[in-house]
Amino acid sequence: MEKLICYCFNYTESNVEADILKNKKSTIEERIKAEKKAGACECTIKNPTGK
Repeated sequence: MEKLICYCFNYTESNVEADILKNKKSTIEERIKAEKKAGACECTIKNPTGK
């Protein structure tokens, strides 16, 4: 099983790698921040560490 980077939005290490290859940088962090700002974050529930 591939390692999850973001439990809320199911981003994996390969998602980050593909994003970097496509965009010359990862845009995933910005997408996560936008989703969190919109109230879509469930880290305390979905992430085993509760963060």
